[in-house]
Amino acid sequence: MTTNATFSEPAPSALLLLGQGSDLASERGVECAGALPPASSPDLVERARAAKAALGDRVFVLGHHYQRDEVIEFADVTGDSFKLAREAAARPEAEFIVFCGVHFMAESADILTTADQQVVLPDLAAGCSMADMATIDQVEDAWDVLVEAGIAESTVPVTYMNSTAAIKAFTGRHGGTVCTSSNAHVALRWAFDKVGGVDGTGKILFMPDQHLGRNTALRDLGMRAEDCVVFDPRKPDGGLTTQELRDARMILWRGHCSVHGRFSPENVAQMRANVPGVTVMVHPECRNEVVALADKVGSTEFIIRALDAAEPGSSWAIGTELNLVRRLAKAHPDKQVHYLDSTVCFCSTMNRIDLPHLVWSLEQLVAGTVPNRIVVDADDAHWARVALDQMLALPGV
Repeated sequence: MTTNATFSEPAPSALLLLGQGSDLASERGVECAGALPPASSPDLVERARAAKAALGDRVFVLGHHYQRDEVIEFADVTGDSFKLAREAAARPEAEFIVFCGVHFMAESADILTTADQQVVLPDLAAGCSMADMATIDQVEDAWDVLVEAGIAESTVPVTYMNSTAAIKAFTGRHGGTVCTSSNAHVALRWAFDKVGGVDGTGKILFMPDQHLGRNTALRDLGMRAEDCVVFDPRKPDGGLTTQELRDARMILWRGHCSVHGRFSPENVAQMRANVPGVTVMVHPECRNEVVALADKVGSTEFIIRALDAAEPGSSWAIGTELNLVRRLAKAHPDKQVHYLDSTVCFCSTMNRIDLPHLVWSLEQLVAGTVPNRIVVDADDAHWARVALDQMLALPGV
């Protein structure tokens, strides 16, 4: 078995989904004769260019790292969700913000931009399974459980950026903050400081990704696994006793990322066996048992910077969304870039934003119609902005 192939010559541990090889002992790829066809028709590409040119500075197109290449080609800026929302807010001259991402990201952009700017999501079906795992009704019911347990006053809510505007607003109303995968450790320390410090008795209700909350508490704050409990909104009282809630320090919402949750310890072991000397780097939305085995853990921006700074000839196995890994591999032909999962997994909702939807959105704007505009309720927008501003005020943000 060859284990030192680069991206251009995939080995069984590389990105065989590109159709350039096969591994009959696994589900990692299929053989595909000849070159793969282009992602989109030349006609659509030309129409996108023409529409964007016609709109000029009136439109600003944002492309999340997990978007497909055919969409990223037309993005004015790429980044993670919060970076893109801030980029939109920094372009007040742009009348239209076309957000190539998912629904909660477009909501954040609407919250942070001016009333004169209009945010467009090319496909309203582009949601986020993680964000959908915490509805506002569920969170309000959960808070009532904390009130009944007598711990609400000593609990600070912290919500991940990957949540709806209504959840961010709830957090703002209750004196909490928002966090990203880059600053979660800073946000948690701030929240604990409000209720007596990390070594005290105060608590955090962390939503909606249990893995980011647990990994941050254990890796960055030195907490113990027994300090964490998982609140399941589908069970009475979250499936927890009053005593379990009172004893816990981190009350983790039962949510997860459908992409990052796929990576397993077996993936890591197989990659290390197939690629000697490989550096395993994963996103903190991965399960704790995967994070514990990784060499490096960080956000999408962290992963990008690490590859940029890596030595030529070095080998990397990356556990995050496949569009980004594939793009990094193409950008670093002097390094071996492998996809950590044993099967193919794109973010299905993110990939709903394709070139046909982008072209349709741009051409609608050219014709004078604003399609799929995202507008956050005024009260929710106010309190979500309070929570976001609190995050911006955190040290080092």
